[in-house]
Amino acid sequence: KKQLPCAVYLNGEYGCKNIYAGVPVIIGKDGVEEIVEIKLSNQEEVFFKNSVKSVEELFQAAKKIDKDLT
Repeated sequence: KKQLPCAVYLNGEYGCKNIYAGVPVIIGKDGVEEIVEIKLSNQEEVFFKNSVKSVEELFQAAKKIDKDLT
């Protein structure tokens, strides 16, 4: 078992839902076992939220190109 940064589906962790984002996780032999929520400083939280917003905007743009994306 090892803690590594990994893009995982967030469902409430870090205040984010229904999106993949890079966060620390515990990886075991069967994959992701736990999403580790670390305390972020105010500045780190702003940076993280901006990153998530950029991913959301990119996905919305991709959905305009490919209507099959959900």
